[in-house]
Amino acid sequence: MDDLEIDAVAEADVEEPVLIEGLPGVGHVGTLAAEHLVEELDAETTLVRRLYSREFPPQVSVEEGVAELTCAKLHAISPEAGRDMLVLTGDHQAQSNAGHYALTEAFLDVAEEFDVSEIYALGGVPTGELIEEYDVIGAVSDADLREELEELGVEFREDEPAGGIVGVSGLLLGLGGRRGFDAACLMGETSGYLVDPKSARAILELLEDRLDLEVGYDSLDERAEEMEEVIGKIQEMEQQQQSMELPSDDDLRYIG
Repeated sequence: MDDLEIDAVAEADVEEPVLIEGLPGVGHVGTLAAEHLVEELDAETTLVRRLYSREFPPQVSVEEGVAELTCAKLHAISPEAGRDMLVLTGDHQAQSNAGHYALTEAFLDVAEEFDVSEIYALGGVPTGELIEEYDVIGAVSDADLREELEELGVEFREDEPAGGIVGVSGLLLGLGGRRGFDAACLMGETSGYLVDPKSARAILELLEDRLDLEVGYDSLDERAEEMEEVIGKIQEMEQQQQSMELPSDDDLRYIG
């Protein structure tokens, strides 16, 4: 196998689609959001490209006993309501800096092939603590796009995310902007400790408004409820541990 191979699985008639990227990252927020779009709009979805790379981990995924070499997938979606989309999903990102650049350039090549007009990279930004209100923070390749997204509720904060945006999500803005794409990164706030379906939903709701989509959330809400149960058990264990560590009155007595 070459360092990078692109398999043309099928063709699809999409009109000026937007590219939506959701590869693994903080809280798996982008992955959850992108995969939810593919699953929820399954009837209007066609797998069009698989991208294989030596930069991915040396492994296969196995489903019902059938193995598939690790790859990234591009799905063309023509929903009944809203903009056409090209949705990028995958289980891994590249393992080196050079690999991130090579894969991002390949994704942009496919985007040009399908006449993509805009790019939305999806991800999470860690807060370091459990949160109740899920804000979405943005970054854009061009200042003109910022005002449009602010009207939808995307927040643009000074010096956030700290350290910038790494991986494909960041390079889609940097390299995509250099190639003339309007690109934005939408990052849902998340603790950073656990898979976060609520943060993914916050991003999807903004995309719904931006792209005039109609998306159901039943399956994502079920996952959110499951995660709440996990969080509840973790908090209960932490409280029990803290109570065990507190000194009793007997421990505090002075013996002399």
